Amino acid sequence: MTTREAAPELSAESAAVLGAVADPLRHGIVRYLAANGEQCVCDLQSAFPVKMNLLSYHLKTLREAGLLVSDKRGRWVHYSVAPGAAERLARALPLTFLGSPS
Repeated sequence: MTTREAAPELSAESAAVLGAVADPLRHGIVRYLAANGEQCVCDLQSAFPVKMNLLSYHLKTLREAGLLVSDKRGRWVHYSVAPGAAERLARALPLTFLGSPS
């Protein structure tokens, strides 16, 4: 039997990454960008019909967690999944299942 003390500590970085994708809207934004590639914020607003200030807040949270990157072009900002985002998520929640190869 494994004790809680044997479990690795949750780092602040891991907590930030997991917290960022714990929100259903933020999780949806990451999945949408992963599937569709770089998108203008205007396209994200069409895909996620929420108020612009709420969308901006969620995009900022994902950027600060290192899961998205942004690029301002003129008056529009384009977003994409950050390089290494999948690895950051995997490091944040490393799972080993009984019976799975190590």
